[in-house]
Amino acid sequence: MTTQTQQDIANRFYVSDIPSALIPATRLNTIITQLYKKQSITKSALNYLDNQELHSLHQLASGLLSYEEFRAKATNEQTERKQAAELQRQADEEKQRQLEIERKEKIKKTQEAAKATRIAREKDPKHIAKVKNQNLRAKYGLDWFIEQEDFPILMNILKRADNGQRLSEKDIVWLTTDGDEYYTDELRSRFHSLEAKFYTNQYKKTQDLWMLVNASSHYRKSNDAKSADQLFDTINIHEQKMPKLKAALLTTLGGVKRDIGMKAEAITLGEQAHQLVNKDYRPCTLLGAVHMETGNLMLGQEWYTKAEERGANTKAIDSDLRSIFMRADKASRGKMKAHLLRVDPDRYGWVKKY
Repeated sequence: MTTQTQQDIANRFYVSDIPSALIPATRLNTIITQLYKKQSITKSALNYLDNQELHSLHQLASGLLSYEEFRAKATNEQTERKQAAELQRQADEEKQRQLEIERKEKIKKTQEAAKATRIAREKDPKHIAKVKNQNLRAKYGLDWFIEQEDFPILMNILKRADNGQRLSEKDIVWLTTDGDEYYTDELRSRFHSLEAKFYTNQYKKTQDLWMLVNASSHYRKSNDAKSADQLFDTINIHEQKMPKLKAALLTTLGGVKRDIGMKAEAITLGEQAHQLVNKDYRPCTLLGAVHMETGNLMLGQEWYTKAEERGANTKAIDSDLRSIFMRADKASRGKMKAHLLRVDPDRYGWVKKY
Protein backbone atom coordinates (compact mmCIF):
# COMPACT_ATOMS: atom_id res chain seq x y z
CA MET A 1 0.00 0.00 0.00
CA THR A 2 1.42 3.39 -1.01
CA THR A 3 2.28 6.16 1.42
CA GLN A 4 -0.47 8.29 -0.14
CA THR A 5 -3.03 5.52 0.53
CA GLN A 6 -1.83 5.26 4.14
CA GLN A 7 -2.35 9.01 4.50
CA ASP A 8 -5.80 8.80 2.90
CA ILE A 9 -6.87 6.00 5.25
CA ALA A 10 -5.60 7.91 8.30
CA ASN A 11 -7.48 11.03 7.10
CA ARG A 12 -10.65 9.02 6.51
CA PHE A 13 -10.65 7.80 10.11
CA TYR A 14 -9.45 11.12 11.58
CA VAL A 15 -6.27 9.74 13.12
CA SER A 16 -3.69 11.36 10.81
CA ASP A 17 -2.45 13.34 13.82
CA ILE A 18 -1.33 10.07 15.44
CA PRO A 19 2.10 9.03 14.00
CA SER A 20 1.56 5.27 14.34
CA ALA A 21 -1.50 5.50 12.11
CA LEU A 22 0.80 6.18 9.16
CA ILE A 23 3.31 3.45 9.92
CA PRO A 24 2.54 0.08 8.28
CA ALA A 25 2.18 -2.96 10.55
CA THR A 26 1.61 -0.91 13.72
CA ARG A 27 -1.47 -1.79 15.76
CA LEU A 28 -3.47 1.32 14.85
CA ASN A 29 -2.45 1.22 11.19
CA THR A 30 -3.54 -2.43 10.97
CA ILE A 31 -6.93 -1.65 12.53
CA ILE A 32 -7.81 1.29 10.29
CA THR A 33 -6.63 -0.65 7.22
CA GLN A 34 -9.00 -3.49 8.18
CA LEU A 35 -11.83 -0.96 8.63
CA TYR A 36 -11.02 0.56 5.27
CA LYS A 37 -11.23 -2.90 3.67
CA LYS A 38 -14.47 -3.56 5.64
CA GLN A 39 -12.89 -6.50 7.45
CA SER A 40 -14.04 -7.65 10.88
CA ILE A 41 -12.24 -6.28 13.93
CA THR A 42 -11.14 -8.53 16.77
CA LYS A 43 -12.11 -7.98 20.36
CA SER A 44 -8.53 -7.25 21.34
CA ALA A 45 -8.36 -4.60 18.62
CA LEU A 46 -11.52 -3.00 20.03
CA ASN A 47 -10.00 -3.04 23.50
CA TYR A 48 -6.91 -1.35 22.09
CA LEU A 49 -9.00 1.48 20.60
CA ASP A 50 -10.81 1.92 23.89
CA ASN A 51 -7.51 2.02 25.82
CA GLN A 52 -6.17 4.63 23.39
CA GLU A 53 -9.28 6.72 24.05
CA LEU A 54 -10.26 6.55 20.37
CA HIS A 55 -13.88 6.31 21.42
CA SER A 56 -15.59 7.32 18.19
CA LEU A 57 -13.41 4.91 16.19
CA HIS A 58 -14.20 2.20 18.74
CA GLN A 59 -17.92 2.83 18.30
CA LEU A 60 -17.58 2.84 14.51
CA ALA A 61 -15.67 -0.45 14.58
CA SER A 62 -18.30 -1.91 16.95
CA GLY A 63 -21.14 -0.91 14.60
CA LEU A 64 -22.63 1.54 17.11
CA LEU A 65 -22.14 4.57 14.85
CA SER A 66 -22.70 5.22 11.18
CA TYR A 67 -19.75 6.75 9.34
CA GLU A 68 -21.48 10.18 9.26
CA GLU A 69 -22.10 10.04 13.02
CA PHE A 70 -18.52 8.85 13.50
CA ARG A 71 -17.11 11.71 11.43
CA ALA A 72 -18.83 14.37 13.57
CA LYS A 73 -17.55 12.88 16.82
CA ALA A 74 -14.09 11.96 15.44
CA THR A 75 -13.57 15.51 14.19
CA ASN A 76 -14.12 16.86 17.71
CA GLU A 77 -11.87 14.18 19.22
CA GLN A 78 -9.09 14.93 16.74
CA THR A 79 -9.36 18.68 17.44
CA GLU A 80 -9.12 17.99 21.18
CA ARG A 81 -6.10 15.72 20.62
CA LYS A 82 -4.35 18.36 18.51
CA GLN A 83 -5.05 21.03 21.11
CA ALA A 84 -3.78 18.74 23.87
CA ALA A 85 -0.69 17.89 21.78
CA GLU A 86 0.01 21.56 21.16
CA LEU A 87 -0.30 22.32 24.86
CA GLN A 88 2.00 19.41 25.60
CA ARG A 89 4.48 20.65 22.97
CA GLN A 90 4.45 24.10 24.52
CA ALA A 91 4.90 22.61 27.97
CA ASP A 92 7.78 20.48 26.75
CA GLU A 93 9.40 23.49 25.09
CA GLU A 94 9.03 25.52 28.26
CA LYS A 95 10.51 22.70 30.26
CA GLN A 96 13.45 22.46 27.88
CA ARG A 97 13.87 26.25 28.01
CA GLN A 98 13.95 26.18 31.80
CA LEU A 99 16.40 23.28 31.76
CA GLU A 100 18.64 25.22 29.34
CA ILE A 101 18.47 28.30 31.57
CA GLU A 102 19.38 26.17 34.58
CA ARG A 103 22.21 24.51 32.64
CA LYS A 104 23.67 27.85 31.56
CA GLU A 105 23.31 29.23 35.06
CA LYS A 106 25.09 26.20 36.47
CA ILE A 107 27.90 26.59 33.91
CA LYS A 108 28.14 30.30 34.74
CA LYS A 109 28.39 29.61 38.46
CA THR A 110 30.99 26.89 37.85
CA GLN A 111 33.03 29.23 35.66
CA GLU A 112 32.76 32.05 38.19
CA ALA A 113 33.83 29.72 40.99
CA ALA A 114 36.75 28.46 38.90
CA LYS A 115 37.75 32.05 38.06
CA ALA A 116 37.57 33.06 41.72
CA THR A 117 39.69 30.04 42.65
CA ARG A 118 42.20 30.85 39.92
CA ILE A 119 42.44 34.52 40.94
CA ALA A 120 42.87 33.54 44.58
CA ARG A 121 45.54 31.02 43.61
CA GLU A 122 47.34 33.54 41.40
CA LYS A 123 47.43 36.01 44.30
CA ASP A 124 48.83 33.40 46.63
CA PRO A 125 52.51 34.25 47.33
CA LYS A 126 53.41 30.57 47.19
CA HIS A 127 51.82 30.22 43.76
CA ILE A 128 53.51 33.40 42.50
CA ALA A 129 56.86 32.09 43.70
CA LYS A 130 56.19 28.72 42.10
CA VAL A 131 55.35 30.28 38.72
CA LYS A 132 58.42 32.50 38.87
CA ASN A 133 60.57 29.47 39.62
CA GLN A 134 59.02 27.52 36.73
CA ASN A 135 59.59 30.40 34.31
CA LEU A 136 63.15 30.84 35.53
CA ARG A 137 63.92 27.15 35.12
CA ALA A 138 62.38 27.14 31.62
CA LYS A 139 64.48 30.16 30.66
CA TYR A 140 67.62 28.18 31.45
CA GLY A 141 66.48 24.93 29.87
CA LEU A 142 65.69 23.24 33.18
CA ASP A 143 62.00 22.44 32.85
CA TRP A 144 62.38 18.86 34.05
CA PHE A 145 62.41 17.12 37.42
CA ILE A 146 64.89 18.56 39.91
CA GLU A 147 66.06 16.41 42.81
CA GLN A 148 64.70 17.74 46.10
CA GLU A 149 68.12 18.14 47.71
CA ASP A 150 69.43 19.98 44.61
CA PHE A 151 66.49 22.35 44.22
CA PRO A 152 67.45 25.11 46.70
CA ILE A 153 71.07 25.16 45.51
CA LEU A 154 70.07 25.32 41.85
CA MET A 155 67.36 27.98 42.31
CA ASN A 156 69.78 30.14 44.28
CA ILE A 157 72.26 29.95 41.41
CA LEU A 158 69.61 30.67 38.78
CA LYS A 159 68.22 33.69 40.63
CA ARG A 160 71.62 35.24 41.13
CA ALA A 161 72.69 34.57 37.55
CA ASP A 162 69.44 35.99 36.19
CA ASN A 163 69.86 39.10 38.34
CA GLY A 164 73.26 39.69 36.77
CA GLN A 165 75.38 38.46 39.68
CA ARG A 166 78.55 36.52 38.97
CA LEU A 167 78.59 32.89 39.98
CA SER A 168 81.11 31.97 42.63
CA GLU A 169 83.84 29.40 42.28
CA LYS A 170 81.80 27.20 44.62
CA ASP A 171 78.81 27.47 42.26
CA ILE A 172 80.88 26.41 39.25
CA VAL A 173 82.45 23.53 41.15
CA TRP A 174 78.95 22.27 42.05
CA LEU A 175 77.67 22.72 38.48
CA THR A 176 80.61 20.79 37.06
CA THR A 177 80.46 17.97 39.63
CA ASP A 178 77.36 17.06 41.66
CA GLY A 179 75.06 19.35 39.68
CA ASP A 180 76.51 18.78 36.23
CA GLU A 181 73.16 17.60 34.84
CA TYR A 182 71.80 21.10 35.52
CA TYR A 183 74.65 22.94 33.81
CA THR A 184 72.68 23.50 30.62
CA ASP A 185 73.91 25.34 27.55
CA GLU A 186 71.67 28.27 28.52
CA LEU A 187 73.09 28.48 32.03
CA ARG A 188 76.64 27.99 30.80
CA SER A 189 76.15 30.81 28.28
CA ARG A 190 74.77 33.06 31.02
CA PHE A 191 77.79 32.34 33.23
CA HIS A 192 80.23 33.22 30.46
CA SER A 193 78.24 36.33 29.56
CA LEU A 194 78.46 37.58 33.15
CA GLU A 195 82.16 36.79 33.30
CA ALA A 196 82.74 38.61 30.00
CA LYS A 197 81.07 41.75 31.35
CA PHE A 198 83.05 41.54 34.59
CA TYR A 199 86.42 41.23 32.85
CA THR A 200 85.47 43.93 30.34
CA ASN A 201 84.79 46.31 33.21
CA GLN A 202 88.06 45.29 34.86
CA TYR A 203 89.91 45.97 31.62
CA LYS A 204 88.30 49.39 31.25
CA LYS A 205 89.24 50.27 34.83
CA THR A 206 92.80 48.97 34.81
CA GLN A 207 93.74 48.79 31.13
CA ASP A 208 95.21 45.39 32.02
CA LEU A 209 95.29 43.53 28.71
CA TRP A 210 95.08 40.16 30.45
CA MET A 211 91.59 41.25 31.51
CA LEU A 212 90.82 41.81 27.82
CA VAL A 213 92.05 38.30 27.03
CA ASN A 214 89.81 36.85 29.76
CA ALA A 215 86.82 38.92 28.64
CA SER A 216 87.25 37.81 25.02
CA SER A 217 87.49 34.17 26.02
CA HIS A 218 84.20 34.41 27.90
CA TYR A 219 82.51 36.35 25.09
CA ARG A 220 83.40 33.53 22.72
CA LYS A 221 82.01 30.91 25.10
CA SER A 222 78.76 32.85 25.37
CA ASN A 223 78.45 32.88 21.55
CA ASP A 224 79.14 36.61 21.40
CA ALA A 225 82.41 36.76 19.47
CA LYS A 226 81.36 40.06 17.86
CA SER A 227 81.58 41.82 21.23
CA ALA A 228 85.07 40.41 21.70
CA ASP A 229 86.03 41.60 18.22
CA GLN A 230 84.81 45.10 19.06
CA LEU A 231 86.84 45.01 22.28
CA PHE A 232 90.00 44.30 20.31
CA ASP A 233 89.32 47.38 18.17
CA THR A 234 90.37 49.46 21.19
CA ILE A 235 94.01 48.27 21.11
CA ASN A 236 96.95 47.80 18.74
CA ILE A 237 98.35 44.33 19.38
CA HIS A 238 101.50 44.96 17.35
CA GLU A 239 102.56 47.72 19.72
CA GLN A 240 102.84 45.21 22.57
CA LYS A 241 106.40 44.38 23.64
CA MET A 242 105.90 41.40 25.97
CA PRO A 243 105.97 38.20 23.82
CA LYS A 244 103.75 36.14 26.11
CA LEU A 245 101.05 38.83 26.35
CA LYS A 246 101.25 39.65 22.66
CA ALA A 247 100.97 35.96 21.74
CA ALA A 248 97.98 35.58 24.04
CA LEU A 249 96.30 38.57 22.40
CA LEU A 250 97.04 37.26 18.90
CA THR A 251 95.76 33.77 19.76
CA THR A 252 92.63 35.11 21.43
CA LEU A 253 91.84 37.43 18.53
CA GLY A 254 92.52 34.53 16.17
CA GLY A 255 89.88 32.53 17.98
CA VAL A 256 87.47 35.44 17.70
CA LYS A 257 88.10 35.73 13.95
CA ARG A 258 87.57 31.98 13.64
CA ASP A 259 84.20 32.28 15.35
CA ILE A 260 82.96 35.07 13.09
CA GLY A 261 84.06 33.23 9.95
CA MET A 262 87.24 35.14 9.12
CA LYS A 263 89.37 31.99 8.74
CA ALA A 264 92.29 33.51 6.80
CA GLU A 265 92.75 36.23 9.44
CA ALA A 266 92.55 33.57 12.17
CA ILE A 267 95.36 31.55 10.51
CA THR A 268 97.58 34.62 10.13
CA LEU A 269 97.10 35.58 13.78
CA GLY A 270 97.73 32.00 14.95
CA GLU A 271 100.96 31.79 12.95
CA GLN A 272 102.15 35.13 14.36
CA ALA A 273 101.45 33.91 17.89
CA HIS A 274 103.29 30.65 17.26
CA GLN A 275 106.37 32.52 16.05
CA LEU A 276 106.43 34.45 19.33
CA VAL A 277 105.89 31.47 21.66
CA ASN A 278 106.61 28.33 19.66
CA LYS A 279 106.53 26.15 22.77
CA ASP A 280 102.98 27.19 23.71
CA TYR A 281 100.26 24.79 22.58
CA ARG A 282 97.50 27.40 22.35
CA PRO A 283 98.38 28.84 18.93
CA CYS A 284 98.78 25.26 17.70
CA THR A 285 95.27 24.25 18.75
CA LEU A 286 93.88 27.36 17.09
CA LEU A 287 95.66 26.57 13.84
CA GLY A 288 94.68 22.91 14.04
CA ALA A 289 91.00 23.84 14.40
CA VAL A 290 90.94 26.44 11.63
CA HIS A 291 92.75 24.19 9.13
CA MET A 292 90.37 21.34 9.94
CA GLU A 293 87.39 23.62 9.39
CA THR A 294 88.73 24.86 6.06
CA GLY A 295 89.37 21.32 4.79
CA ASN A 296 93.16 21.25 5.20
CA LEU A 297 92.90 18.05 7.20
CA MET A 298 96.52 16.90 7.09
CA LEU A 299 97.79 20.34 8.06
CA GLY A 300 95.19 20.60 10.78
CA GLN A 301 96.24 17.21 12.15
CA GLU A 302 99.90 18.32 12.18
CA TRP A 303 99.06 21.38 14.23
CA TYR A 304 97.00 19.33 16.68
CA THR A 305 99.94 16.93 17.03
CA LYS A 306 102.21 19.89 17.78
CA ALA A 307 99.69 21.08 20.36
CA GLU A 308 99.74 17.71 22.13
CA GLU A 309 103.53 17.67 22.05
CA ARG A 310 103.46 21.06 23.80
CA GLY A 311 101.10 19.93 26.55
CA ALA A 312 97.61 20.34 25.15
CA ASN A 313 94.98 18.15 26.80
CA THR A 314 94.13 15.19 24.56
CA LYS A 315 90.48 15.14 25.68
CA ALA A 316 90.15 18.84 24.91
CA ILE A 317 91.52 18.30 21.40
CA ASP A 318 89.21 15.34 20.81
CA SER A 319 86.29 17.42 22.04
CA ASP A 320 87.28 20.21 19.64
CA LEU A 321 87.49 17.74 16.75
CA ARG A 322 84.10 16.28 17.60
CA SER A 323 82.61 19.78 17.66
CA ILE A 324 84.14 20.63 14.27
CA PHE A 325 82.93 17.30 12.86
CA MET A 326 79.35 17.79 14.06
CA ARG A 327 79.14 21.32 12.62
CA ALA A 328 80.53 20.30 9.21
CA ASP A 329 78.31 19.79 6.17
CA LYS A 330 77.74 16.28 4.82
CA ALA A 331 80.58 16.31 2.29
CA SER A 332 83.13 17.80 4.69
CA ARG A 333 82.05 15.40 7.40
CA GLY A 334 82.64 12.43 5.09
CA LYS A 335 86.19 13.59 4.27
CA MET A 336 86.96 14.28 7.91
CA LYS A 337 85.60 10.88 8.94
CA ALA A 338 87.86 9.06 6.47
CA HIS A 339 90.84 11.14 7.55
CA LEU A 340 90.38 10.55 11.29
CA LEU A 341 89.92 6.81 10.84
CA ARG A 342 93.16 6.67 8.86
CA VAL A 343 94.98 8.60 11.59
CA ASP A 344 93.75 6.49 14.52
CA PRO A 345 90.72 4.19 14.09
CA ASP A 346 90.61 3.45 17.83
CA ARG A 347 90.89 7.00 19.14
CA TYR A 348 88.44 8.37 16.58
CA GLY A 349 86.20 5.31 16.39
CA TRP A 350 83.22 7.45 17.43
CA VAL A 351 82.98 8.86 13.86
CA LYS A 352 81.73 5.44 12.66
CA LYS A 353 78.34 6.29 14.15
CA TYR A 354 77.88 9.12 11.68
